[in-house]
Amino acid sequence: MTPVNWLSARRSGWGRYPTGAFRIWAASSPDAASAALKAPGARPVLLRGRGRAYGDAALADHLVETAQWDHLLDFDERTGVLVCEAGVSLDDILRIFVPRGWFLSVTPGTRYVSVGGAIAADVHGKNHHQVGSFSEHLLWMDMLLGNGSVHRVSPSEHEELFRATCGGMGLTGGILRAGIRLMRIGSSQIEQTRVIAPSLHELMRAFEAHADAPYSVAWIDCSARGAALGRGVLMLGRHTELGPLRAPQAAQRSMPTDAPSWLLNRWSLVGFNAIYFAAGRLVSRKQRVDLGRFFYPLDGISDWNRLYGGAGFTQYQCVIPRPRAESVLRLMLDRIAASGRGSFLAVLKLLGPANANPLSFPMQGFTLALDFKISEGLWALLDELDGMVLEAGGRLYLAKDARMSEAMFKQSYPRWTEFQAVRARWGAVGVFRSRLAERLGLE
Repeated sequence: MTPVNWLSARRSGWGRYPTGAFRIWAASSPDAASAALKAPGARPVLLRGRGRAYGDAALADHLVETAQWDHLLDFDERTGVLVCEAGVSLDDILRIFVPRGWFLSVTPGTRYVSVGGAIAADVHGKNHHQVGSFSEHLLWMDMLLGNGSVHRVSPSEHEELFRATCGGMGLTGGILRAGIRLMRIGSSQIEQTRVIAPSLHELMRAFEAHADAPYSVAWIDCSARGAALGRGVLMLGRHTELGPLRAPQAAQRSMPTDAPSWLLNRWSLVGFNAIYFAAGRLVSRKQRVDLGRFFYPLDGISDWNRLYGGAGFTQYQCVIPRPRAESVLRLMLDRIAASGRGSFLAVLKLLGPANANPLSFPMQGFTLALDFKISEGLWALLDELDGMVLEAGGRLYLAKDARMSEAMFKQSYPRWTEFQAVRARWGAVGVFRSRLAERLGLE
């Protein structure tokens, strides 16, 4: 039997809030992970990938870290199907396969998440309106169950467990290996088009007018008010058919220490947003950019989460159904601007229809993501935003959340009871647990 050597270490999510000391075991391989379930006093446990969930989704009393599970096991050049261990990062895949003319069918805004983490969060990207979430391109996965056995699950084999695991934040069992489908590309360059929108109304109209673009994402000036409320820059992208095939570059800059607490304030926020919007008018509307710059702009700065200071930050990402999206987002942005706590990095995306997974985040509408420095009074503001989201029939993204209430979770994810029933049937309750699960009343 594989020995389990638990070590005490401090961990946090990417937002660096909350943080704490936990018992950690770096399992050497997927096949060794079941030993953690048999170790005396080790239950409940949670498998943790690269730690890129922002809040407490990857925090638990006992954490089995999977970063060493970084083997690519098979690849079919005809179909683009890649078989890999769950600890493989999206960056690992890009470094090897972009030069061979393959790209991820769906990618989030960072390439430093693990495949297991991408499945657990059912991540989405700038092309959700056309191709859906990560799970739509997942063929199967091998899972460690609560009794220590390993099962292969897929849309046609143990479908209820497959659906609950995609977006289930690691609470149905451990993801060990997976088969995912990559997409062919002719070049590592993106033809990017910028559309300048002077208001939220014009920005949302631009999304609709360019819904045929494979990729779309907008930066919003969340400090603007009045007629300029919600002004922003929409960036549209499509892969070029011819050009070089180069993997994204490693980070060229770093944030070596925590930024001083005074750096991010109302006035620096207003100044940055004004400059960024003005610069958007000056940059060429059409240009070719490397895919790293288009998909992963923040990955160019190592440890950029230190920008928010030692107290950390939280990302507030919500989705508002399409019929109510403009009116509710106007209310939210106006309240944020009035608070002086706006985000430097406010991102708006258009999402397509929801899938069949009970805890997957996307639904047809618009998703707004904002980073807030942890500071006194922030939770009260976010509670106000919660009320607006709930009233509109929206919800928050579990992979980014650090403070949502149990009541809001259960109201905005009405299929949570179905999710819990699947966990119970497959022996996951009391075995796989996280701080997120405890906070949201799933344990």
